[in-house]
Amino acid sequence: MKRDRLYALTLYLLNHGRSAASELANHFEVSVRTIQRDIDALCQAGVPVCAYTGANGGYEILSDFKMDHQLASEDEYAYIAAALKGLKTVTNHPMADDIYEKIKAMSKNKNLGMILDFSVLREGDERLLQMLQSAIKNRRVVQFSYTNSSGETRDHRAEPIAVIYKWYAWYMLAYNPAKQDYKTYKLVRMEKVSVTEEKFSKEHMPVEDILNDCDNSYQEKDISTKIRIRCCGNAIHRIKEYLNGQLVETLEDGTAIMEIHVVENERWWIGVVLSQGNEVEVIEPEHIKARIIQCAKDILFLYGKL
Repeated sequence: MKRDRLYALTLYLLNHGRSAASELANHFEVSVRTIQRDIDALCQAGVPVCAYTGANGGYEILSDFKMDHQLASEDEYAYIAAALKGLKTVTNHPMADDIYEKIKAMSKNKNLGMILDFSVLREGDERLLQMLQSAIKNRRVVQFSYTNSSGETRDHRAEPIAVIYKWYAWYMLAYNPAKQDYKTYKLVRMEKVSVTEEKFSKEHMPVEDILNDCDNSYQEKDISTKIRIRCCGNAIHRIKEYLNGQLVETLEDGTAIMEIHVVENERWWIGVVLSQGNEVEVIEPEHIKARIIQCAKDILFLYGKL
């Protein structure tokens, strides 16, 4: 148990840098005194851990330290191999193939009984994903035409930070030098994409810090909406399957009250709801209900002209 914690403690310090004893104690759910004894044990084992005092004090491993021993067990390498195999289906990148073969050899072909097939996430053209990954790695500005949700198309130049799969679609998190702000762009709305020779204008924070600290459209708390609906018949199973609907209550007449979480700015979920016909009724919130009603009226008006 202690050996596992010492190994995990070493990895934590390597990944997070200088960390206070209280932070480490909280993370590993042990006392500060236990952390201090663990640090002493690491030092005795040859791991160069330095202790710093003061307001920014804590423990830190020297930057030139490298872990030469095996980092994971065969079972753990098997999980890594499964994840890499899934990554291959997304990007179809030769590097992913090379890494997968290396990790697979370490896993001794351990069968997890799990396959991750994300080929549907390629957005129809994995070359765009590869292009953006290359621009991110080489710190090059990309230029492209972008059509927003209102149908307006404009030219953009941005510094790509990461590609992110979220809300059933790929997005590019990028820094817009003109507006000096971070923003997400949906890949399917990007056209005429090219990588320029222009380098980034500044050093950027880690992706996680940007997503946590910056007020941009990626933040789920700003755009995710909970919708309560009434379902009947096979629509109950379809809403659960297509929209990850959660059953709240089953009524005496056999209908069900369900909750779904959607991104309001997207439109695909509206199509799913409307396709259920009279087997699904939006109960709340009112502005979503009004939006569904307006869509239904627009459809009736369109076909009423025929």
